[in-house]
Amino acid sequence: MVRLLDSLNLPQDLKRLSLNDLAQLASEIRGEIIQTVSRTGGHLAPSLGAVDLAIALHTVLDSPRDKIIWDVGHQAYAHKLLTGRRSAFDTLRQFGGISGFPRRDESPHDAFNTGHSSTSISAALGMAKARDLKAEDFTVVAVIGDGSLTGGMAFEALNHAGHLKTDLIVVLNDNEMSISPNVGALASYLARLRTEPRLLKLRQDIERVLEGIPRIGKDLAESVRRLKGSLKYLVVPGMLFESLGFTYLGPLDGHDIPSIMRTVEDARAKGGPVLIHVITKKGRGYAPAEGDPRRFHGVGRFDVASGELSRSQGPPTCTQVFGETIARLAASDPRIVAITAAMPDGTGLDLFGRLYPDRFFDVGIAEQHAVTLAAGLASQGLVPVAAIYSTFLQRAYDQIVHDVALQGLHVLFAVDRAGLVGEDGPTHHGAFDLAYLRIVPGMTVMAPADEEELVAMLSSAIAMDGPVAVRYPRSQGWGQAALRPCSPIERGRGVLVRDGGDVAIVAIGSMVHPSIEAAGLLEREGIHAAVVNARFAKPLDDGLISQVAGDCGRLVVVEEGTCVGGLGSAVAEVLAGQGGASIPIRHLALPDRFVEHGSREVLLATCGLTAHDIARAATDLCRGGKRAARRRRDSSRTGHDDMAAAGAEATKYGAMSFRHFS
Repeated sequence: MVRLLDSLNLPQDLKRLSLNDLAQLASEIRGEIIQTVSRTGGHLAPSLGAVDLAIALHTVLDSPRDKIIWDVGHQAYAHKLLTGRRSAFDTLRQFGGISGFPRRDESPHDAFNTGHSSTSISAALGMAKARDLKAEDFTVVAVIGDGSLTGGMAFEALNHAGHLKTDLIVVLNDNEMSISPNVGALASYLARLRTEPRLLKLRQDIERVLEGIPRIGKDLAESVRRLKGSLKYLVVPGMLFESLGFTYLGPLDGHDIPSIMRTVEDARAKGGPVLIHVITKKGRGYAPAEGDPRRFHGVGRFDVASGELSRSQGPPTCTQVFGETIARLAASDPRIVAITAAMPDGTGLDLFGRLYPDRFFDVGIAEQHAVTLAAGLASQGLVPVAAIYSTFLQRAYDQIVHDVALQGLHVLFAVDRAGLVGEDGPTHHGAFDLAYLRIVPGMTVMAPADEEELVAMLSSAIAMDGPVAVRYPRSQGWGQAALRPCSPIERGRGVLVRDGGDVAIVAIGSMVHPSIEAAGLLEREGIHAAVVNARFAKPLDDGLISQVAGDCGRLVVVEEGTCVGGLGSAVAEVLAGQGGASIPIRHLALPDRFVEHGSREVLLATCGLTAHDIARAATDLCRGGKRAARRRRDSSRTGHDDMAAAGAEATKYGAMSFRHFS
């Protein structure tokens, strides 16, 4: 039998389908999502929960004339299938394929790019006001989850929309969690609304009775609807949203397509700002995801029949090493407290939360609050560790500058997912942290080459003063004996891990090991490359950089961050300040554009950040022949404290087999 999903011209044909057909289509879409995500990975549970909602919205509305803005976009897979992307859906999140998030350049049905939370209502309000100013006629709907509603920006937009009183529909997709279970007073409030859906039915029954009164019924019912303090307001607990100027409709069963369709039509007829509260179940239609929506929120490949996730073999991830290290350090230091913005599992702080619940703070999707909360804790002598993904830490930049750095407060920022994160794409790549943190006065910025160095950096960071950021990738480590005691890392000191006189490769973080492999490739060509593990982007080891620049006369700088303002800029500033601006430099970094989605390995190759790319850049720099005689190291080298340890460090790094973080 031909599937509806394959035979319909969507979304136009939705309007001619029966309710039974719509239910069949929902089942087919769920099956398509499950099968595809099992191969590509992606956001499974939230998208399964929003299938019926997407169908109802597209049946009532006329997209793309009417605008639907999906907050974050975790739940938008059904929307993609309903808007002409069925044939490309198997390329989901793959390099060159369709994005896992709404993208305006992908489809006219994607009204706004999303990927970060709590933005949909602001964007929708802007579109609605543009419509009014241009005297146009279309409907604007923002679909926002209960987790995203914890973001302060969402309430700023609700407050403004209620004040403007323009026509706008906000659909609150309430599935009781974001990635992890929601926390806070708002979550408790929504829970109370969820438990009383009978009140909506009571209100509807009362209105039907009033409308049935001969001759005056309809007028009387409308009067009751409009009167503040009427029975509606006594029995429907939506006063928070009503007080913000919205008409509150709900809570509804988010899997009852006809009920949602009727309510959306009612909201359009009502006019003004309307909030429709729907209750959905994350993972709907796939038992493993329904049973464990937290684990199936964002998944890699999995077996559909069993629900077993594919497990990567090898060393622990940097996130796991971070979580275990901070928990271990907290055991002997009661000053350490930990903060996450709705990501205890994703940041590795779930272990800390179980061991030290009184010292653990999950603030919800509220990065600005998280950073200033950390500042308040630090002002009273505690040592807060704020673990936030690089791309989400951008949302709290003013708080980093104004509330932490300006006061010189000792906050440790654990910057997870630094660099290329892979299939989630440009909204989630941690491309800018080296640059945006490096310019903050008093900030220490460092990045480990492997998990052993990550442990040492975290331990050293606790003992430092002022704001400190440790950035690390979304990846497995290198198989070192992480968690074993490590020597403290002195602030601002890099290390020479391989000697050479023809060219120096200065690398930081995840690019150190590819640089060591590149040096091995160069050695086969007769080019002797020194390799420096910078460790710090700020303060930079000026002495070591100047020394290797003088010894080799050529530099290749490598970083997994933007080419503007990061380590490459820092090295150039040092050389220019010391009269070495004439030394030729090649800078390998992420391009000055937004990098698309794809596997990490593919993206690194596309951006020219593999060992072969590094070796090629060094070869090009050395083109014209090796120098007949390498410069002898001048006496200044003997004054560098770390040189005595260079041999041991080089042995440690050189013994490792190269493998990309993946």
